[in-house]
Amino acid sequence: MNKKQLQSEQTKKRVADAARALFVQKGYKATSIEDIVQATGSSKGNIYYHFKSKEGLFLYLMEEWDQEWENKWREKTSQYPDTVDKLYAMAEHLISDDLNHPLTKAADEFFHSEENNSEVQDRITEMVARHLEFNRNLLQEGMDSGQFRQNNVENLAIILESLFFGLGHMSRRLSPNKILTLYKDAVTMILHGILSER
Repeated sequence: MNKKQLQSEQTKKRVADAARALFVQKGYKATSIEDIVQATGSSKGNIYYHFKSKEGLFLYLMEEWDQEWENKWREKTSQYPDTVDKLYAMAEHLISDDLNHPLTKAADEFFHSEENNSEVQDRITEMVARHLEFNRNLLQEGMDSGQFRQNNVENLAIILESLFFGLGHMSRRLSPNKILTLYKDAVTMILHGILSER
């Protein structure tokens, strides 16, 4: 990487870090590009060069969050001896991350915004596709090991994602213990439908 590329990456990181702090503090809607300009000393043009829009900048932060989640999961996954344990652990990991991540509130605002353009929708679709692939791989692992009966893994991946996504939104105001119970109950209900006869 040459000096110009390095400076560009450093600027991008500085803008992303400052924007993250503003989104955490003020929320998604209340944070403006002007706020980010003021916090970073970068020009609007520079911010748009790296991220194209406020939405693009926020999606960049969401993609970083997704990557952090996956990295933490990979560090933990070897602790679980089978896919059933991994499903319960995944539920706990989702809850812990969602409840404790500083961007959760801003993400809720962002995803409920009606201002999202087609490019934003395309990037959200890509993120969901990565989640579905993660679910497919985990469920296929259970089928391949004989823990789960053979089933339509594509449909199951969508059902699992929809279930956790819905629970995430429906349980926002509940206590962490109640949320964990709900997620574990959801995993148990799925398992009763896909566990092989023992």
